[in-house]
Amino acid sequence: MLIFTNNTMADTVSDLAKNTAQYAVETYKKDMIDSLSQLVKHNTVAVEGVKSTDNPEHIAFKATLKDQAKHLGLDYHDDGYVVIIGLGDSEDRVGIITHGDIQPVNPAKWAKSPFELDSTTEPGKLIARGSEDDKGPISTVLYAMKAIKDKNIKLSKRLELYIYMAEESDWGPLQAYVKENQLPEINITTDAEYPVVTAEKGYGTLKIAFNKQNKANSLDPYISHFEGGYFGSQIPEDAKAIIENADISLLQKLMNKVQFYQGVSFDLTLKDNQLIITALGKSAHSSKPQEGVNAIPYLADLLSNTRWPNNGAGTLVNFINDNIGLGLEGKKFGSIAYADDFMGPMTVSPTVIKQNKNNVELNINIRRPKGKSAQQLRNEINHAIASWKLKNMADITELDHYIGDPFVQDKAPQTETLLAVFSHFTGIDDAKPISIGGGTNSRLFPNAVSFGPSMPGAEYTGHSEHEFITVEQFVLNLKMYTAVLVELAK
Repeated sequence: MLIFTNNTMADTVSDLAKNTAQYAVETYKKDMIDSLSQLVKHNTVAVEGVKSTDNPEHIAFKATLKDQAKHLGLDYHDDGYVVIIGLGDSEDRVGIITHGDIQPVNPAKWAKSPFELDSTTEPGKLIARGSEDDKGPISTVLYAMKAIKDKNIKLSKRLELYIYMAEESDWGPLQAYVKENQLPEINITTDAEYPVVTAEKGYGTLKIAFNKQNKANSLDPYISHFEGGYFGSQIPEDAKAIIENADISLLQKLMNKVQFYQGVSFDLTLKDNQLIITALGKSAHSSKPQEGVNAIPYLADLLSNTRWPNNGAGTLVNFINDNIGLGLEGKKFGSIAYADDFMGPMTVSPTVIKQNKNNVELNINIRRPKGKSAQQLRNEINHAIASWKLKNMADITELDHYIGDPFVQDKAPQTETLLAVFSHFTGIDDAKPISIGGGTNSRLFPNAVSFGPSMPGAEYTGHSEHEFITVEQFVLNLKMYTAVLVELAK
C-alpha cells in the first residue's frame, strides 16, 4: 500500500547521486545484463544433506562472483555461507544484504532453460531463475559500486555487499554469522519491494498427517491419491487426484462443474473405473497468494460435492474443503483469522502435500502479522484441528508447527533517504513505508529495511515458474541503487 501526502522529497537527492546514477546506466547497462547471465547459469538450489560450502554449484557460483568482483576492482571475501564484496576502507560501513541461492524449478515449464538468461522469448524481459530473486539485485549492486569507484567518490562509509548462500532453505548459518561478527551500522536488503519495507509478516508452517487406511475392497468411489505442491514458499500450480471405482456418471458431474472455474484448468481421464484429474493453476510466491492460483484447494473444491471416505487422501480433501476452501485468509479455519491495520491479514495457503509410507502430510504456509501472540495462534490452530478431527471421526495426527514472528523496523535512520531516492527516480511523490508478507534477512541485521527490487503494484515473479525482471526495471534499479549508495556512504 502506498500512502501519499502533500510534501515532496524528490529534490533532496544530491546532484552527485543523480549524476553517478546516470553515469552507471549509460556506462554499464549491457555489462550488468552480462553479469546476470553468468550468475543464473549456476543452479544454486539447496541440496538436502549437503552444506552450501560443499555444494559444487554453490562453489562454482562463488567463483563467478569472485571473478566479477576482481574484474570490477572490488574486494572479495569468502566466509563460507556468506560472501562479502566491498568498496572502501572506512571503519563505518553500509551493508547491502542479498542472497545467491535460489528456489527449485520445473524446467519443463520454461520456454528455455531456467539457467540460461532468456531475453528473446518475451522481448523486454530477462527470464531466468534468480533474475528477480536475488541474482538480479547482486548484478545491480556490483555495477552501482563500480560506478561509484569510477567516479572516485570519497566515501565516509565502506560499502559491503553481503551474499548469503542459504536464504531460501536454512537461516541457521546466517544467524550464527551475525552473532559472531561485527556488522555494518546501517543496512538495506535488496530482496523485496519498493519504496521501503519496514514490516514483514512472520513465516509459518502448519503440518498435519492424514493416516492411510486401505480401501481396496470398497465398491464405492474413493480417492486413492492426492498430490500437489513443490516447496513451501511457492503457491503450487499443479495438483493431481486419482479416484477409484469411478464411472461415467461421476465423470460427467465433474465435467459439468469444471466450466464454472476461472483461472484454473482441469484435465479428467477415465480408464478402467479409475478417474485421474489434474489441475493447473498459476504459481506465485506464497507471501503473495493473491497473485497465484493455488491448484490444491481448487482441485479439492472440484471434489467437494462428495463426502469422501476417511482413508488418508479422502480425509485430506475433506479437511481442505472444510477448513481452507478457496479463501486466502483462513476464515474457515476455526478462529485463527486476524489482521493488522498496517500489515494486513494473515494468509493461509496449502503449499505442499508429501506422500509418506503411512500417511499423507499436508503443509500449510501461513504469513502472520502482529496482533496475536504465537501461543494464542497455536492454541487456536490446535483447537480447530482437534474439533474437526472429533466431529469427523478422522484418523489424523497434528505434527509440530512452526510459527515465526512478524518483524517491524520503524526506526532505521536511512528510511527517508531511500524514500527520497525512490520518489525522484520514479516520479511517485511522497511514497511511504510498506509491509510485506515475505520475510527477508532484514530482521537479522542492525537498522535494516528492504529496498526493491520489485515495484509496488507489480507482480512479483520470484519463486514462480516464470521468473523474470524487465530490462526497464533492471535499469531503474541500477539508477536507484547507485544513488542510494552514494547518499548513504558519501
